[in-house]
Amino acid sequence: MTYQLSSYDEHHPEAYWSAVAAEFEVDRTLINLNNGGVSSSPRVVVEAMFRYWQEANRTPAHVLWNIQQPQREQVRGELAAWLGVDIEEIAMTRNASEGLQACLFGLPLSHGDEILTTDQDYPRMMWTLQQRERRDGIIVRTIPIPIPCYQLSQITDRFAAAITPRTRMILISHVMFMTGQIIPVREIAALGRKHDIPVIVDGSHALAHLDFRLADLDCEFYAAPLHKWLCAPHGTGMLYVRRERIADVWPLTAAPAEKDRDIRKFEEIGTHPEAPCLAISPALALHLAIGQARKQARLLELRHRWALPLAQLEQVRMHTSLEPGAAAGIATFEIVDQDPEKICNMLREHHRIHVVPITHPAFRGIRVTPQIYTSLEAVDHFVEVMLGLVSRL
Repeated sequence: MTYQLSSYDEHHPEAYWSAVAAEFEVDRTLINLNNGGVSSSPRVVVEAMFRYWQEANRTPAHVLWNIQQPQREQVRGELAAWLGVDIEEIAMTRNASEGLQACLFGLPLSHGDEILTTDQDYPRMMWTLQQRERRDGIIVRTIPIPIPCYQLSQITDRFAAAITPRTRMILISHVMFMTGQIIPVREIAALGRKHDIPVIVDGSHALAHLDFRLADLDCEFYAAPLHKWLCAPHGTGMLYVRRERIADVWPLTAAPAEKDRDIRKFEEIGTHPEAPCLAISPALALHLAIGQARKQARLLELRHRWALPLAQLEQVRMHTSLEPGAAAGIATFEIVDQDPEKICNMLREHHRIHVVPITHPAFRGIRVTPQIYTSLEAVDHFVEVMLGLVSRL
């Protein structure tokens, strides 16, 4: 489907973004700057969800399996065309964790095999690897990432130096959830191919956020949610597996043997609603109507609008590089000697501003993630509140 939006006028950009924001029914009494966890969906997506759900509810056994399930193929095709990959390489999942765990649990490993990842990867994925440690006797090795990182080649070099003859898998995030740091996926994927090591990519904060095509990364495994930056229904995601590698991965739940080489084996989860999957289509249509380059530029504009003034303060330490290409719409900062969780609670309780604390053994801070429905006025109010707070410390 196509989405009708007013034309972008570079002389009046805020009129355009106000029109985009009007597509979303969000609580404007709260300034939501934690859209990285999960985002609101536009009205047309919510309406599509309800319509499909209502349709299925009338005669579930007929509509779910004879009418709606075949329609998944249209959505699969739209996603594949957007990403620039084969339609037979895209599975629709319920979130990034499901797709990533299919790969992390599904690829064979033996006692003593090593998995490389970073010291900032998502907790659920670390629990997954640690479970394999306990169950299979594999070894998880974490690589520290500079905070902030100004040269992406440093990250590639650290992975290259950490590879041993026992390395059998690499897990990386395209964008680090703690700081928004961009990871050089294409270079690390090439490193994996050089050593015949599968590289699994967590695209949770990159897909529909950064301006890229999945085909250009030249990776074999990539999973992402669609309810974050694409603004699709909550509980939707995608898994890409290069066609020749599908047979190498066991699905999380059993599929018949004839599906061993079929990407749809990763969708064998038993009875499930089709409404969330089918309502991905209007979310993608809105995304394409805006354009990825324009969307990334807007997210960067929103980030600069709050991060640049705060970065000038002596009491503020930025944990995200503001240099071009290092990060996009996500950034994390710290007020020195202040508890981030207490500040986040105070912002929510006294100012109706929602941000999230980040805690890591090497640093801590406050993560800020606006979305395309975030107004400049909302960001400016956040800055005003933070400047006042810091001045009183």
